[in-house]
Amino acid sequence: MASLKLQNVAKAFGNVKVIHDVNLAVETGEFVVLVGPSGCGKSTLLRMISGLESTTSGKILIDNVDVTDVDPADRGAAMVFQSYALYPHMTVGQNIGFGLKMSGVPKAEVAAQVDEAARILELNELLDRKPKALSGGQRQRVAIGRAIVRDPKIFLFDEPLSNLDAELRVQMRLEIAKLHQRLNATMIYVTHDQVEAMTLADRIVVLRSGRVEQVGSPIELYDDPANQFVAGFIGSPRMNFLDGEVISVTGQTATIALSGFAGAQVSVPLRNGTASAGQKVTLGARPEHFIPAEQAGATIKAQVQVVEQLGGVSYLYLGTDTGGSVTVQQQGHSRITSGQTITVGLDPASCLLFDAQGQRL
Repeated sequence: MASLKLQNVAKAFGNVKVIHDVNLAVETGEFVVLVGPSGCGKSTLLRMISGLESTTSGKILIDNVDVTDVDPADRGAAMVFQSYALYPHMTVGQNIGFGLKMSGVPKAEVAAQVDEAARILELNELLDRKPKALSGGQRQRVAIGRAIVRDPKIFLFDEPLSNLDAELRVQMRLEIAKLHQRLNATMIYVTHDQVEAMTLADRIVVLRSGRVEQVGSPIELYDDPANQFVAGFIGSPRMNFLDGEVISVTGQTATIALSGFAGAQVSVPLRNGTASAGQKVTLGARPEHFIPAEQAGATIKAQVQVVEQLGGVSYLYLGTDTGGSVTVQQQGHSRITSGQTITVGLDPASCLLFDAQGQRL
């Protein structure tokens, strides 16, 4: 396994720059997930690491060796694509070992490598099947097995679960997490699904428009997002954003009048930067940060538009006076019904403030 460093890595197509001077250090054995909306550059960055896409400027180092201009086959990286790309006329075993065979590896060694990969991925009983006889999850495991037998320094995954249904995605997330633990391998994983990022990553790299917005552990990004974009992207359901205006500032606490809720005010600690009276701000509150009104110093009153009963948890969608919506999480079954007007409390200590540019206050 190996470390990875990106030093001021950039990519341009003609005059259009799509990756902007990315710097990143990945430790040996670390699982790093690149996440962001469609078109943010995460797959392009992964392809640059693999060598399938050229680098306009900057350096890519694997184990402190500059591989920026090295052929993809000689970088020591193995890539697992969104498409399984299996040979339909070959068996599972033949598909897994095909790359080794083409590299001239002795037949006995190929068989041993294939058997080891099959053991790790629990494919032993499927080695004689053709791809058409496999489920989507099994086909993806074969594709991963094809990468394992190469004994790469770094595994690269490009949205490998996006073609699977919801149940299989959950199962394969667990499979990939267990695989990382077994191999202690360095893995770079691309996804647009922040749930995958949260459940798999040691660290998450949040990208927007080819720029790194924040790097940190899943919990760091969830609890302490650097800006409004990261706060809204990490977490499901997403964070609520309520428009407001600063009424007053006392020490490190700002009192905010909330738009959309008549007379609603909340005093929020300032964690990063300063605020001033009259300033337009956005208050961020996650669905689980609403509390019973009787326990709160700040409350909002609104009509319930929709109630989602999910068994262990319920979600209430409240309408605001300005036509917006607020999601409130409640544990267990909720007795509240659509059309009912309720009062809920806010936990000020859990709320975040953002300025007009989306930066933390």
